[in-house]
Amino acid sequence: MRLLLERTLKALEDTRALAREVLPLLPQGAVVALEGPLGAGKTTFVRFLAEALGFPGRVTSPTYTLIHTYPTPEGPLVHADLYRLKDPKALLPHLLAAQEEARLTLVEWGRPEDLEADFLLRLTPQGEARQAELWKLHPGQQKGV
Repeated sequence: MRLLLERTLKALEDTRALAREVLPLLPQGAVVALEGPLGAGKTTFVRFLAEALGFPGRVTSPTYTLIHTYPTPEGPLVHADLYRLKDPKALLPHLLAAQEEARLTLVEWGRPEDLEADFLLRLTPQGEARQAELWKLHPGQQKGV
């Protein structure tokens, strides 16, 4: 694992800026595991990432539907939430099918190793702020090689 960036998020605009900063670091088809406790800002980050990709609609938590797909000019953004599943691995075939043409796949509450994730975005509450860390999980490995 290699730490790519670390930011302190004190306001909503900081999360929006983080999404714009992170987007160029995530190659086509990347899978990003989102880690953090309830209320840490995982879905908010996805909303701003969808916005940065040009999606004009509403982004909501897929806690009950499990997977949301948002069309963007760069390709679909897939957002999954495995929180309610007793066996998250049961959703993996559906998730793999959804991410085939995806620009990005972001998964809340999934273990990075089970998802074969390329990146980990960790959001850690610190009082009123949040600490954000973006990790490349397999440095030196190129997707599709």
